[in-house]
Amino acid sequence: MTAHDFIYLASQSPRRSQLLRQIGVAHRLLLPDAHEDAEALEAALPGELPRDYVARVTLRKLRAARARLARSGLPAAPILCADTTVALGRRMLGKPADAADAAATLRTLSGRSHRVLTAVALSHGRRTLQSTNVSTVRFAVLDDAFIAAYIAAGEPFGKAGAYAVQGAIAGWIEGLSGSHSAIMGLPLFETTRLLLQARVKLHLKASATPDTEQIT
Repeated sequence: MTAHDFIYLASQSPRRSQLLRQIGVAHRLLLPDAHEDAEALEAALPGELPRDYVARVTLRKLRAARARLARSGLPAAPILCADTTVALGRRMLGKPADAADAAATLRTLSGRSHRVLTAVALSHGRRTLQSTNVSTVRFAVLDDAFIAAYIAAGEPFGKAGAYAVQGAIAGWIEGLSGSHSAIMGLPLFETTRLLLQARVKLHLKASATPDTEQIT
C-alpha cells in the first residue's frame, strides 16, 4: 500500500489544523463549496443520542468531502473529518445562536460536569476508518461577570457548548478527564491511530512547519 505524504482536512476549524500540525501531519484544507450548506449537515435527529449524533454527522461530512474532492480534480489523498458536541445526559448543547443563547448554555454548565464527544473519520481509497472519544469536563461556578466578559470577547461563538477549552475559560475548569485535544476538537490519540492505519506519513522532524493550503 502506498504511503501518503499529506491528507485533506475537511474542516473550517483552525484548532483542528493546529492539532494536525502538532503531530506532524501535512494537510490541505478542503472546504465546502459556495453552494454547500455545511450547517445543514449538523442537524440532529429527534431523540438522537449524543454519541450517535457525532458519529453520524462526521460520516455525513466525510461523504460531502469525498464528493467535493471528486469534483475538484485534485490529487487523491486521504480525507479527515471530525465533529464535536457537548452533552449533559442526553441533552446536546451545540453552537450558540446568539449572546443570550451563549449565556444560557454557560449557566447550564456552571458548577457541573458534562461530556464532550468528538468523532473523527478518515477516508482513504474505498475504506472509511472512524473513532469517537468521550471526555468529561467539570466547571467551577461561573459568575455573571465572567460570563458577560467571556461573551463580549466573542469566545463562545462557533463552538459546541459555547466555550473553547484552550481559551480564557480554562481558569474555571476544576477537572478534566479524557483527552484535552479531543475537547479542542480533534482527539490526537485516536486520529494518529487512524492515520497510521492509512499509511499517512507523520513528519515529526518538521512538525512545526508542514504546509497548510486552502483548496478553493
